[in-house]
Amino acid sequence: MKNRKFILLFALLLSLGLVLAACGGGEDQSGSDNEGEDEGTSEEGSSEYNVGMVTDEGGVDDKSFNQSAWEGLQAWGEEHGLSKGAGFDYAQSEDESDYLPNMTRLVRNDYDLVFGIGFLLEDAITEIAKQNPDNDFAIVDTVVEAPNVASITFAEHEGSFLTGVAAAMKTNTDKLGFVGGVDSALINKFESGFVAGAKSVNPDIEVDIQYVGNFSSAADGKLIATRMYNDGADVIYHSAGAAGNGVFAQAKDLKQKDEDREIYVIGVDRDQYEEGAIGDHNVTLTSMVKRVDTSVIEVSNQGLNGEFPGGEVLVFGLEDEGIGIAETNEEAYTEEIATAVNEWKEKIKNGDVKVPQTRDELKAFEEEL
Repeated sequence: MKNRKFILLFALLLSLGLVLAACGGGEDQSGSDNEGEDEGTSEEGSSEYNVGMVTDEGGVDDKSFNQSAWEGLQAWGEEHGLSKGAGFDYAQSEDESDYLPNMTRLVRNDYDLVFGIGFLLEDAITEIAKQNPDNDFAIVDTVVEAPNVASITFAEHEGSFLTGVAAAMKTNTDKLGFVGGVDSALINKFESGFVAGAKSVNPDIEVDIQYVGNFSSAADGKLIATRMYNDGADVIYHSAGAAGNGVFAQAKDLKQKDEDREIYVIGVDRDQYEEGAIGDHNVTLTSMVKRVDTSVIEVSNQGLNGEFPGGEVLVFGLEDEGIGIAETNEEAYTEEIATAVNEWKEKIKNGDVKVPQTRDELKAFEEEL
């Protein structure tokens, strides 16, 4: 009997110990959870308005408009104390099949505004905007008619006209080249403006026009430039995104072989002076600067402030310095060229010159010269 009482007493004490231990463990776990919640809510770089962008096939380091857009988004993020992946980010596309999945991923990751960089993303932006009416979207270089999409456009033809003036004044052969990416309405604006500017200086000047077919193949861009330089062109203007890097590569190869040869490239979208550096020389005559970076900053700030311009078409041109021409290469871009370019710039701003945007408009423009 005594042994039975002892066993019962031992079992009771053991059960009581287990209950107390369980209660103690519960208090410790609860405290740990609360600490985790505190850490989560104080995460560095969190933002009430997150902005992302999707590149086209040229990639974020294309040294052209994708890179310009990313530089603008980085500047916006830094201005507001944010960091990559925590307030702003980008998704890189290898080809068109990546556009919609990249945008979908950014929306699912709570990005309030998503930019599509380039007209190639028009269909993807149209679809994702329809699927997500409460999100903000913006597209560069084309127009998407939707209440939650801001369309960012530029007067590329006007800036290209000025580069045509510079090229015509610089050439020694009266032969110029234009290398486009995709033969499209947008790139035709660059082409038409460039030819109009060159022929306004010299109606007899020749312009060789060729298209790569994409914005990514530097090898194809280099091949086209090789043929143009071999045929006598000494200044080539490219509007080909990353494919335009091949034009620079060929010009630098030729300059390296013959330092005395006068040969130049005109860059696009951002100042591409650095891309033209070769030893003590630089083959970048000038660049048609399109301020994609400042447009990204402006639209992002509007969204942040609750003033997103959904459904609007924003146009950046010479008047508001959304378009410009670089004067970085002071040795090649002479004071004489700068003076002439500025004179034509004023004529455009005053309405004395209407720059053509299409090949049909260019044809009519040339007939009046």
